[in-house]
Amino acid sequence: MIAIRDLEPADWPAVESIYREGINTGDATFEAEPPSWEDFDTSKRADLRLVADDDRVVVGWAAASRVSARSVYDGVVEHSVYVATANQGRGVGRLLLQALIVRAESVGVWTIQSSVFPENAASLKLHEDAGFRVVGRRERIARMTSGLRSGQWRDTLLIERRSP
Repeated sequence: MIAIRDLEPADWPAVESIYREGINTGDATFEAEPPSWEDFDTSKRADLRLVADDDRVVVGWAAASRVSARSVYDGVVEHSVYVATANQGRGVGRLLLQALIVRAESVGVWTIQSSVFPENAASLKLHEDAGFRVVGRRERIARMTSGLRSGQWRDTLLIERRSP
């Protein structure tokens, strides 16, 4: 039974490992390495960090960060959702994203956004099902520095979900 709970510092090794799996796909992020715990901890909102726990094993995580330090953007966050490769297809991403949306709305967030590679069909479908929409395409926004797509310029789709 998968439970969604707050991410705790002790979860970091599992979260980092899942993040690294995503990085290795070449279709999850421009990052070449997961951040340190300290960088993750300072960049992600403490109230918007969740893990999916399957019998005390972290099988996925979601987190969000502010998009701007300007107070007018306090209700806008950029999020990430990662699921361990061995647990994909079990609904873990859906559970995490739904819980993140509920939590975000409870703390005054009105817009959740992210950038997704167009090739990441599973992520796009997950987000579409959760009420996100594509609001733009950023062509050749950045070049991959590692992995199978190293050196390639990549497009991203800007997706967002607005609270009713």
